Amino acid sequence: MAKKPVTDPNYKVIAENRRARYDFAIESDVECGIILAGSEVKSLRTGQSNIADSYAAVENDELWLVNSYIAPYQQAMFPHEERARRKLLVSKRELVRMWNATQREGMTLVPLVMYFNHKGRVKIKIAIAKGKQKQDKRATEAKRDWGRQKARLLRHGE
Repeated sequence: MAKKPVTDPNYKVIAENRRARYDFAIESDVECGIILAGSEVKSLRTGQSNIADSYAAVENDELWLVNSYIAPYQQAMFPHEERARRKLLVSKRELVRMWNATQREGMTLVPLVMYFNHKGRVKIKIAIAKGKQKQDKRATEAKRDWGRQKARLLRHGE
């Protein structure tokens, strides 16, 4: 997916699951729409949400975001539930692909980032991922450290 221009006033990252890339090996990702109530959108505009503990699940031919947190909006007449299951919107083809991937051993659907797109709509990026073992995490960390050390050496010319 192409990066959105930084100057776009509507594009804004709401919540990011930074730990997902450390804990999971990402195979592919999909941009999904999400069904929200008005008070949920207002709360997201203030940036009060968390998707770090959440996951996505395919149930009854529908995709759901489970255990995501959206803070209550104080001025709402009809407040929303903070940790409600929220329906995600994807094409039928993507839904079938996700369902097939989760049926394989060790594959799961992990939310990576929730954001307002250039039209001002809330979108969420869901990744099809496989959990990493402890040694895989160590290898990733060693590779990252070597990249930092290499950049430091090139910068100082040692």
